[in-house]
Amino acid sequence: MGETRAAGEGAVGAPAGPLSVAVLVELVRSRSAGGHVKCWERFAEAAAAASRGGHTAVDLTVYVLGDHEYVEPLSPRVRFVGLRPVLSTAPLTRAIGGDVADMAPYHPRLARLLPRHDVWHLTHTFAFAATAGRLARRASRSGAGRPGLVCSVHTDVPALASVYVRQLARRVPRPAGPAARGASEFVGTVVRWRRDRLLRMCDRVLVGSSQDRAEIEAVVGRERVALLRRGTDHERFGPDPTARDALAREHGIPGDRPLVLFAGRVDETKRVWTVAEAVHRVRQRRPVHLVVAGAGADAGRIARLLGPDVTLLGALAQERLAGVYAACDLFAFPSRTETVGNVVAEAMASGLPVVLPEGARTTQWLAEPGADGLVVRDDDPTGWTRALDTLLAHPDRRRAMGLRAAATARERHPSWGRVLSEDLLPAWHEAAARGTRPHPRRA
Repeated sequence: MGETRAAGEGAVGAPAGPLSVAVLVELVRSRSAGGHVKCWERFAEAAAAASRGGHTAVDLTVYVLGDHEYVEPLSPRVRFVGLRPVLSTAPLTRAIGGDVADMAPYHPRLARLLPRHDVWHLTHTFAFAATAGRLARRASRSGAGRPGLVCSVHTDVPALASVYVRQLARRVPRPAGPAARGASEFVGTVVRWRRDRLLRMCDRVLVGSSQDRAEIEAVVGRERVALLRRGTDHERFGPDPTARDALAREHGIPGDRPLVLFAGRVDETKRVWTVAEAVHRVRQRRPVHLVVAGAGADAGRIARLLGPDVTLLGALAQERLAGVYAACDLFAFPSRTETVGNVVAEAMASGLPVVLPEGARTTQWLAEPGADGLVVRDDDPTGWTRALDTLLAHPDRRRAMGLRAAATARERHPSWGRVLSEDLLPAWHEAAARGTRPHPRRA
């Protein structure tokens, strides 16, 4: 991921002058990390490009989790800092899947680094966010004031927590159904309370959709909520007529049938089983092959269901994923836990018709549902079977929808640099102005 060095006290500090922003992404960063991490990689790349061109006065540090402490500079004013987790979820993740996070109530190393920044940008509710919240409350009580606080909502964490509790319950011998459901609802409620408590501390809360906006405005008030769009890397993702042959050569995927693609975590949180069941039913009528880009607890179950009619690619880096999108014929994504769903925009930019559940926040990427993507009203395996079969049975309609999807991506989906400039920078500067202490001078 680039040149790194130890994250010493002096290494993180930025020259006094530009607004210093700390973004707290309490997930492990790797080449195959999920959409949350990829989102901040794209924003950091955009900020680095802008700083090299002299177009931004923001100094950006993105804190992530890692197996060792390091600093990876992207430019003189943009860097990633990796910190070891205090209480890693890695053992739990190995059992049920999901991203590795840090569940500690306090991260001492981060606490020593945060005071040098003017704005603290929270993106989750775990150890990094809890540490920032504790420091901010302590500073306010002491009369010293605090920096500007921003939070962006990237994932429906309460919904994810509930799903993971259900998955854990299934691993317990003879689990009591009502008790498991009650535990799932309780955990979701606690996580939502914890999230809302952090949101109320913030000067600015950024959401990804109108649905999220209504929910969060009820928590913190309309005046503090703004939209944070997601960008699309139009240079990385696009149609590629050579991609199909390359994918077939590398993975032995049959070339005589349409390919349905799913990309994301392969578990219940993304509802991948809905796609697998639909493909299983469709293949009884016509040839079809499912391609799954991602890793997770349901991979083995899907392999047993579909046998030779599925290819499980595992987690892929963005560079490889771009070729997979371009090689397939349509993209099916039934997840309802996304606040935005970057994979949908990437698939559309690659020229794929996308199939999405009605009411999901991912449908905001569509300019004209029915023309540049298909929305499934009956959101169950039967409804998804009908939707996939409709597109697979009519290749001309499928290709026309893919062309419209690519046109929507070109014309309506902003670049990461534009979102940084129009959505993030104003929020950071406003939060800094609302902060209740002078900006610190950094060594």
